[in-house]
Formats: sequence, C-alpha cells, structure tokens
Amino acid sequence: MTKDQLDKSEYNPYFQIYIDCAGALNLIKGLKQNGDDIITFLESISDDKYDYAYAEGKWTIKELIQHIIDTERVFTFRALSFARKEKKALPGYDEDDYAVSSEANRRSKQDLLNELHVLRQATVALFESFSKDMLIQMGNASNNNISVRAIGFILIGHGNHHCKIIKERYL
Repeated sequence: MTKDQLDKSEYNPYFQIYIDCAGALNLIKGLKQNGDDIITFLESISDDKYDYAYAEGKWTIKELIQHIIDTERVFTFRALSFARKEKKALPGYDEDDYAVSSEANRRSKQDLLNELHVLRQATVALFESFSKDMLIQMGNASNNNISVRAIGFILIGHGNHHCKIIKERYL
C-alpha cells in the first residue's frame, strides 16, 4: 500500500505535512529506504555541526536526531497498541519537554546514529509483522483518531521533513 491509498479520515490534518513528505514507495519499502537515506544523510554531516543550532532556542542537530528517535518510539508504540485493538485513548507527548530532558547534546554522533538505525530496523520488523487487517486498525492518541498504516507513513515523512530542515537551516 502507498500513502495515496490512505483516507483522510485515517489521520489528523496536522499530519498532512508528514504524509506529503513520505514519498511514493509502499509502506515497508518506504520505511526501509527512508531509514537508509536518513542515516546516509546524517553520516555525511561533519561532527562539528552536530552541536550547532541555527538560532537561539532552536534545537541542535543532536537534539533534532533525538527528537526523530523519540517520536519514532512513541508512534511505534501507538501502532502496536492500535494493531492489538487497544480501546483506551493514548496520551500525547510534548516534544519540547522531551528535547529538554533528553540530554542529547552529551551523546556522540555515532551513538545517536546507531540508536536511530537499530530503532528503524525494529520499526520495519514491527510493520512487517502486521497483517492487512492490523494496518487498517484505528486508535486514538492525543485526542485524534489515527490508523496503524497512517502512522507508518507519518514516520517516513517525519524523518524526511527534519532532514529537509537540517539541509535548509543547519548546513
């Protein structure tokens, strides 16, 4: 399935920016390719840039990578929960609070990239385990309904979105 097969009722309009950035590949190929592309791009950035923030109050590249990691963990938990037909609404999370608490700037470039790589491999394995019925399951997170498959495309687009920001504002 591709992002074009998603119905707009499967996600909050807020996530359209990420869906639009998800590319044209099917979900599993997209998750794999996107993971490889993100790691390759981030590896190409010199180590000295990783502690750089383009303006006061903006995240460093390390914090941005940690944000991608944290978001993927939160969203894959949501995907697992909804695939297993969780009926309870799941809470949102405040990305800025997470960034402040992450201590990402104490970590090395390689440490962050290793975690991101392993996490994406786990995400791919999780989504490969889902049946077609599981992928269309809906759940509620942050007071919004969302499908499991929409979450997968949001993860692809989220990574692409932040790589674009790094290219435009950090390099």
